[in-house]
Amino acid sequence: MNATDRTPADLLRSALAADPGRPLVTFYDDATGERVELSVATFANWVAKTANLLQGDLGAEPGDRLALLLPAHWQTAVWLLAAASVGVVVEVGGDPAGADLVVSGPDTLDAAAACPGERVALALRPLGGRFPQPPAGFMDYAVEVPGQGDRFAPFVPVGADDAGLVVDGEELSYGALVERARGEGDGSRVLSGLGYDTWAGLSAGLFAPLATGGSVVLCRHLDQLSEAGLAQRVDAERVTRVV
Repeated sequence: MNATDRTPADLLRSALAADPGRPLVTFYDDATGERVELSVATFANWVAKTANLLQGDLGAEPGDRLALLLPAHWQTAVWLLAAASVGVVVEVGGDPAGADLVVSGPDTLDAAAACPGERVALALRPLGGRFPQPPAGFMDYAVEVPGQGDRFAPFVPVGADDAGLVVDGEELSYGALVERARGEGDGSRVLSGLGYDTWAGLSAGLFAPLATGGSVVLCRHLDQLSEAGLAQRVDAERVTRVV
């Protein structure tokens, strides 16, 4: 990655320029058997589409607060980078009632309904599938995102000093986030079973690999995998570090 990269969006642009075809996020859900692999190019395309949805259809602006009620999932990683591309502050597990918009999985819809602003729901089904019946009062992400543009340009440039992420009770600017992630990554192919509700999980499961030219095998419901199954996955995915 370039030393001049100062925001998560910068990191993604550099990764795309360096090697668009390499794997960036490989996702497993051991409760469903799902496996999804996203190259840098595919991940960046999802980010661009989601950022266009966020900025265009949802009218989000820099400094707006987004309550993120999602587990560790490849689509959560997309939302984190999309919000950073627009300049929206992500509050991990934030209070929907005090947020400008909320992004929720299927298990937190009741809490998310307290948001007075825009509400987006993700079914988190295999292959990014939609809800069989859209939740009342929510936009179904899987319905709306495919038609969005493949290129994104923010209306307002996002700076390193802008607030970017609230996690573990701490607010990080984009620049602080990038520097912290750089210090915690080493270019490894990391297997992470940590949730996205803490900085440790976000760093290992997305930001540190992105900041240091690595990649992540992100595992949900990893406790349902046997020790032999985990060893097989580590070998098959050429994992160099497990957290």
